[in-house]
Amino acid sequence: FSFYTGAMDSRGFQQGCFNSFQSSSSDEDLVDIPGTAMNFSLRDDVPPLDGEIEEDKSYNGGGIGSSTRMMDFLEEPIPGVGTYDDFNTIDWVREKSRDRDRHREITNKSKESTWALIHSVSDAFSGWLLMLLIGLLSGSLAGLIDISAHWMTDLKEGICTEGLWFNHEHCCWDSDQVTFENKDKCPKWNSWSQLLISTEEGAFAYIVNYFMYVLWALLFAFLAVSLVKVFAPYACGSGIPEIKTILSGFIIRGYLGKWTLIIKTITLVLAVSSGLSLGKEGPLVHVACCCGNILCHCFNKYRKNEAKRREVLSAAAAAGVSVAFGAPIGGVLFSLEEVSYYFPLKTLWRSFFAALVAAFTLRSINPFGNSRLVLFYVEFHTPWHLFELVPFILLGIFGGLWGALFIRTNIAWCRKRKTTQLGKYPVIEVLVVTAITAILAFPNEYTRMSTSELISELFNDCGLLDSSKLCDYENHFNSSKGGDLPDRPAGAGVYSAMWQLALALIMKIVITIFTFGMKVPSGLFIPSMAVGAIAGRLLGVGMEQMAYYHHDWAIFSSWCSQGADCITPGLYAMVGAAACLGGVTRMTVSLVVIMFELTGGLEYIVPLMAAAMTSKWVADALGREGIYDAHIRLNGYPFLEAKEEFAHKTLAMDVMKPRRNDPLLTVLTQDSMTVEDVETVISETTYSGFPVVVSRESQRLVGFVLRRDLIISIENARKKQDGVVSTSIIYFTEHSPPMPPYTPPTLKLRNILDLSPFTVTDLTPMEIVVDIFRKLGLRQCLVTHNGRLLGIITKKDVLKHIAQMANQDPDSILFN
Repeated sequence: FSFYTGAMDSRGFQQGCFNSFQSSSSDEDLVDIPGTAMNFSLRDDVPPLDGEIEEDKSYNGGGIGSSTRMMDFLEEPIPGVGTYDDFNTIDWVREKSRDRDRHREITNKSKESTWALIHSVSDAFSGWLLMLLIGLLSGSLAGLIDISAHWMTDLKEGICTEGLWFNHEHCCWDSDQVTFENKDKCPKWNSWSQLLISTEEGAFAYIVNYFMYVLWALLFAFLAVSLVKVFAPYACGSGIPEIKTILSGFIIRGYLGKWTLIIKTITLVLAVSSGLSLGKEGPLVHVACCCGNILCHCFNKYRKNEAKRREVLSAAAAAGVSVAFGAPIGGVLFSLEEVSYYFPLKTLWRSFFAALVAAFTLRSINPFGNSRLVLFYVEFHTPWHLFELVPFILLGIFGGLWGALFIRTNIAWCRKRKTTQLGKYPVIEVLVVTAITAILAFPNEYTRMSTSELISELFNDCGLLDSSKLCDYENHFNSSKGGDLPDRPAGAGVYSAMWQLALALIMKIVITIFTFGMKVPSGLFIPSMAVGAIAGRLLGVGMEQMAYYHHDWAIFSSWCSQGADCITPGLYAMVGAAACLGGVTRMTVSLVVIMFELTGGLEYIVPLMAAAMTSKWVADALGREGIYDAHIRLNGYPFLEAKEEFAHKTLAMDVMKPRRNDPLLTVLTQDSMTVEDVETVISETTYSGFPVVVSRESQRLVGFVLRRDLIISIENARKKQDGVVSTSIIYFTEHSPPMPPYTPPTLKLRNILDLSPFTVTDLTPMEIVVDIFRKLGLRQCLVTHNGRLLGIITKKDVLKHIAQMANQDPDSILFN
C-alpha cells in the first residue's frame, strides 16, 4: 500500500511554538477532476497495461543499444528515497513491510554462519538494550530536575549559609536547634530579610522578603522564556499534544532533538521554580521521548524505520509518567490509553521494562530524601464507608465541571494568543503572568509553597506530631499513641487554613487558565490535581466536622460513633485531585492506577473509580474533547481520533478531490512524459505525490509515486548517468518499447512506483473510508470507478470532512 501525504509548502509553516501555523493550499488543489460529465466506459483504444504486454521482442527493451541505454539505476537503493519531508505523515504499511523484510533477511542469513547468528541475536536484544538506556537516562534527568527545582524554589525565600547548594529542608536536616513549633527555622537558613537588613521581624522585613520573592520569580521566568525563544522554540508547552500527533505518524523535525531536550530540561526547572501554576509531569513525558528519539540513532533498526521508532517513543512516554508520579504501571497504561496510536503487545512489555528501569533509577537518586519517587506520597489506613460515595461523586461532578470550564476558557485564550498581537510578545506575556502570580501568591502560605508541597500538605492525614495549621484540632483526650486519631473539633488554625485554601482555590482556577500554553515548559497534571485537592480537603474537613458534631444523624449513626475516626480529609483531597485531573485529560483507567500507586493503598480504588468516571461523564456531556485533543485541533495537526465514531451517510465521491467543475487531475503517465515534463509538474505544484496512469485519455490507474522520490531519483540520474537530458523519456513500466537510434537514453523509475496504492470505489461509504484511515494509518487513498482514476482522498480531506460534519471550521486542519 502507498500512502499520500498532502502537499505542504514548507514556507507556509512558521516553525516553533511562537508562530501560528499557516495552511498551505496545496492539499486543496492536489487532485482535480474536470467538471464535465464523467464517462466511466473504457475506451477501445486504451493502450495495454504493463501486465498485458505479450512476450514479444518489441517489449523486451530491445532496439539499437537498448541494453545500455535504459537507465535502471535504482537497482541499488538511493539515499533519501523512501524518507519523508518535515510536516508529513509516514507510510505505516510501507514501514512495517520494510521491517518484516529486514527481519526475514536477518533470519535467513542467521542459518548461514555463526557471525550472522550473533548478529541476529544482537538485533533481537537491541530493543531491550534501548529500553534500558531510555529508562536510565529518563530517571537520571528526572532526578536532576527534581533536585534542582526544589533548591531553586527555596532560593526565592532565602539561602543556606552553610552551603549554597542546600535547599531549606536539607539545610536544617541535622540542626539540633530546630523546635517542634518552628520546624522550618534553623540558624543555618537565612531569609533574604536576615541577609539584607539583619532581621526577619516587622513590616519592612516582610516587604523585603516579598520583593525578593517576586524578583526571583521574574528572573527565573525570564530566563526560561528567553532560552526557549532563542534556542529551542519546540521546548515550550506540555509536549503531549505534539507527541500524540507524532506517535500517530506525523513528522515534526527537531521536536524530539537534542537541543529541545537540553533546553526543555533547563527551562522546566526554571519554570517550576518561578512559582507559575504549572507542573513538570507533562514536560517529563516530552523529555523522556526526546531521550528515546536520540538513543534510537544508536541502533540501525530504529534509526531507519519511522514505525519502529514510534514503538520506542510509546515506551519512552511510559517511562516519563513513571518518573513523574512514581507509577510504572500507571505510566504504561497512560501511554496505552492517552498517547499511543499503535501499541502492539511487544511494545507493552518493553514499555513496562523502560518504566521499571526509570523508576528504579529515580529511586536510587532519591531526590526528595524520603525514599519515595514523588513529594506527595501518602498512606491512608482508615476504611471508607458506603455513604461517602455521595461526596466522592460530588467531587467527580466538580472535577467534570472544572475540566470542561478549563478546556473552553484555555482554548479560547490560546486562540486569542494565536490570532492577535499577543502572540508576538511571548516574553512580556510570561513576565506579566509571573508577576501577577507571585504578587498574589506570597501573602498566602498555601500558594507561596510549591504546588507539589501544597498537594502533599493537602493529602496528609493529620497525626499528633503534625504542626500544620490544617492539623490544628482541639485535643480532648489523653493519648500518646501514634495510631488513628478520633475525629476532633477544628481549632482556630483549621478555620484560618480553610479561608486561605478557599482563596488559593480561586487563584489556582483563574491563573492556570492563562498559564497553560505560554511559551515556557508547562504541565497541567499538578495544577489540576491542586485544584481538586483543595476542593476535596475543604469538603473533607466539612464532612469531618459534620460527623463530629452530628454523629447522631441517621446518615452517620450506623457507622460513626462518638470518638471514632470516621472521616479522613486527606482521602477527600486525593479523590478530588483525581476527579479534576480526569475532567481535564479524560483519563480513566491510567488515572486510577496512578493515584493508587501514589497512595500505596488498594482499598481506595472504588472511590477513585467513582470520582474519575463521574468527572469524565460530566465533562463529556459539556464537551467531547480532552485538553490535549483540543490543543491538537487548535494547532491544526492531522490527528485522526480513533475513539470517535463516524455516523454520517456520505460517500467517497462526496469527499474526494477534485469535485465537479474543478480543474483537471494532476497525474503522470507511465511512458509518455519526458524529464522536462515531470520537472515542470514538480516545479508548478507542491503536491507530495502523483498518481501514475496509462494515459491521460484512459485515466486507468497504474500506481502512485512520491514527489520526494521523484526529485531525488532524477537528480541522482543526472549526476551519475551520462546522456540523461530534459528530453529523456521517463518510463514507469517493466519494459520499454524500441527506441530510434540516436535518441536520448530513457529513464526507468519503476522501482520507486507503488504498484499497489490503496484504492476505494466512488460509492464506498465514508464510515468505511474513515475506519480504513484509522486502522491502517493511511495518508491517502485513490478513488476509482471500473479501474479508472477519479480522484483522491487525503488524510486532511477526511479530517476536514469530519470537522464539517461536526459543524466545526474545516480550514482549521493545516497539515496532512
